[in-house]
Amino acid sequence: MAVPAPQIEAFFDDPTNTISYLVSDPETRQAAVIDPVLDYDHKSGEVDIRSVEAILKRAAEEGLTIVWALETHAHADHLSAAPYVKAKTGAKIGIGEHIKDVQKIFRPVFNATDLNTDGSDFDHLFVDGETFKIGNLTVEVMHTPGHTPADLSYKIGDAVFVGDTIFMPDFGTARADFPGGDAKRLFNSIQKLLTLSDETRLFMCHDYKAPGRDHYAWETTVGEQKRNNVHVGEGASEESFVAMREKRDATLAAPTLLLPSIQVNIRAGRFPEADANGVHYLMVPVKPKTDAAGHALGL
Repeated sequence: MAVPAPQIEAFFDDPTNTISYLVSDPETRQAAVIDPVLDYDHKSGEVDIRSVEAILKRAAEEGLTIVWALETHAHADHLSAAPYVKAKTGAKIGIGEHIKDVQKIFRPVFNATDLNTDGSDFDHLFVDGETFKIGNLTVEVMHTPGHTPADLSYKIGDAVFVGDTIFMPDFGTARADFPGGDAKRLFNSIQKLLTLSDETRLFMCHDYKAPGRDHYAWETTVGEQKRNNVHVGEGASEESFVAMREKRDATLAAPTLLLPSIQVNIRAGRFPEADANGVHYLMVPVKPKTDAAGHALGL
């Protein structure tokens, strides 16, 4: 009996350079949304649902029943719309079991006393090697840490949704300097992906248009990555990759939406509880710079 191939539709969010996916089984019409984006204006604090509504509208047009909202990791550059998908469709929210590690790292950073660190905000915590179904499609869970401790890749037929583990060949790889990140683990996770057949399709979570490329792109193959990836292509060693990644990461600024994204996404996309006035607030920890003697400046 032939294994059904997934139907895949990508949705690109320009403000955050994020690609969300609507993945469906053509036989049963069941579907999953991977890495849905909640629109958030950092300057005004305003949230909107236009991006996720575009996905839900498309699903309705195709007669799809969304059964999963899947996160590849707790994103640091956009807020998750998974709770909205769940509210509108009844879908379950899934993420990797090591989200518990990420929650434990960031709970004290934001003094998030309302946050449980057992992953219970999510409906399901996947373990490495676990399989589950979207209709007749079998999804294989691959733990691919390094960018964060909890990163997952979802393998569905010949397609793998890799989150932030690897980017298009001409752009390279994701940063590994967030708390809990590790360049060596990232290299090993990428090698795990590159052991798949050369024809395996890889779907990115982000694209930033590498120098010389005038269009966004988010689909490539294992073979293409092995031949041409500027960070882990032919001849790259673990030692050279770690040295390159750590040197490069030291020059990178924090993502614009880092602080709001982490607070929301480690809660499975929900905001902290509203205050007595009915308004939800996000924390901004203030960290003073220090002088050469270690004295705090500015406070």
